[in-house]
Amino acid sequence: MTGPVRLGPRSLAALLLVSAVGAVAVGWPFLAPPGSRITSHAQDAPWLFAGLLLLLVAVLGATISESGLGPKAVAMLGVLAATGAALRPIGAGTAGIEPMFFLMVLSGRVLGPGFGFVLGSLTMFASALLTGGVGPWLPFQMLAMGWFTMGAGLLPGAGRLRGRAEPVLLAAYGFLAAFGYGMVVDLAGWPLLSGTASNIAFDPDAGPAANLARFLAYSLATATGWNLGRALCTVVLTLVLGPALLRALRRATRRAAFETAVAFDDPGT
Repeated sequence: MTGPVRLGPRSLAALLLVSAVGAVAVGWPFLAPPGSRITSHAQDAPWLFAGLLLLLVAVLGATISESGLGPKAVAMLGVLAATGAALRPIGAGTAGIEPMFFLMVLSGRVLGPGFGFVLGSLTMFASALLTGGVGPWLPFQMLAMGWFTMGAGLLPGAGRLRGRAEPVLLAAYGFLAAFGYGMVVDLAGWPLLSGTASNIAFDPDAGPAANLARFLAYSLATATGWNLGRALCTVVLTLVLGPALLRALRRATRRAAFETAVAFDDPGT
């Protein structure tokens, strides 16, 4: 298998559903009408987490059933999730240096958007268990990482682009998507900031345009350094380790996707 796992109708429907639910859950500050007094994700996060896990199972099941992948592919998914979870604490707390992001970019490219979304979400879940980072923010981190990894699987030229150009494309995507990931995660905590504390906090009495301006100012002021560190780390590791790891992942995917059927000769022939 030289290309990523393709999305079938059921896989695509499940992925669109979980993305739509996630987009509403993340973007509610811009959807809520002025005067709304809903100011926290703390109460709805457990329900979102439970629903997200069910939808992840649906995406994974649909992808496996439509692609014909066997248990080896599921095992590889688990290995990659565990590896990504182990990489995350290496640079935790140091200027956004998080090596797991480059692995998610490369894995999403090889596995495709469906498996990529599940891998990103499971990796974030596993890393939260490993580091003790379980809280109301976790569902939003899982969604953001799922979209981050899925995006790599949606990049063009997956079956044709090889050589030096491919790591460059993935590095450019990783740089931009690292900022996108940070902004999605910022949305989980931004509404918790008291509106009276700052002019960049969420204002339930303001309209979507005003709150969008407030959020962009908030993200720029509080997260730019962290997001830049994450982006640069992803670029460097993708360019340096990307070519070799892409080859290794593609070899592993071929072995996981296809099992040679054993054929027995008819003794009567």
